[in-house]
Amino acid sequence: MQLENIVEATVIWGTNYGSAFIISLIVVIAGWILSGWLSRMIVTMLPRNRAFDDTIAPMVGQIVRYLVIVIAIVIALSGLGVQTASILAVLGAAGLAIALALQGTLSNIAAGVMLLWLRPFSVNDYIEADGINGVVREVGLFATRLRTLDGKFLFAPNSKIWDATIVNYNRELTRRVEFNVGIAYNADIAKARAALLEIAKDDERVLKTPEPVVYVMSLGASSVDLQLRCWTKTEDYWETATSFNEKGKMALDKVGVEIPFPHVQLVAAEGVNVAALEVQNSQK
Repeated sequence: MQLENIVEATVIWGTNYGSAFIISLIVVIAGWILSGWLSRMIVTMLPRNRAFDDTIAPMVGQIVRYLVIVIAIVIALSGLGVQTASILAVLGAAGLAIALALQGTLSNIAAGVMLLWLRPFSVNDYIEADGINGVVREVGLFATRLRTLDGKFLFAPNSKIWDATIVNYNRELTRRVEFNVGIAYNADIAKARAALLEIAKDDERVLKTPEPVVYVMSLGASSVDLQLRCWTKTEDYWETATSFNEKGKMALDKVGVEIPFPHVQLVAAEGVNVAALEVQNSQK
């Protein structure tokens, strides 16, 4: 008898609301498909407008996607006879409950909006923030995606980046290259300076203005520490900076300037065989 009642109730519900349920289901499915299509279209088309770029497009796409899904659900529930005012009230209450439960997530959304508004970096910029280093691939609604120089993928919450001091290595058009090297105390500083300036002069990536300079930075324990400073375009920075290690060594060797290395002088106590100590150290 109970089974018959269930079947009868199901038939009655299907007769009264079956078509409306099917239509509502179609609306939700269509809204889901449409949201994905609109999101992809925005991510693809928006950067073509000069007013936008690759940084803002992903977040706008995500916002539009979620908005379309919510609208589709509201329309579907309205089709089932649920009052719109009731739907909005439920959504408001649910939104408040979710907001209290997911305060961290909401802070990520707020941080993402601020990152897009103030633009401390853009897609393809190399940044550093609170120990996070990498090339920005996407600024999303909740997190920023980065790729490290050694090919690792980083998924960083927006709030973590926003709360940190952000260093953008690509923001300016030029960067200063600094090459540090120590020379022996008995070496000719003028000769070493000329050799270092020559490698900067011969490198086409080094800008003529400001002119390259070499400073004596400090008098170390075993060396006179020099620093070559020159400027290059930001896109040429890494290749220029790394090439100076080899070029600097070869240039100083060419003019006979010694690059010292630490020495340890052993002073033997009375009765200790110095020759035996030297043999033991050489075996190590």
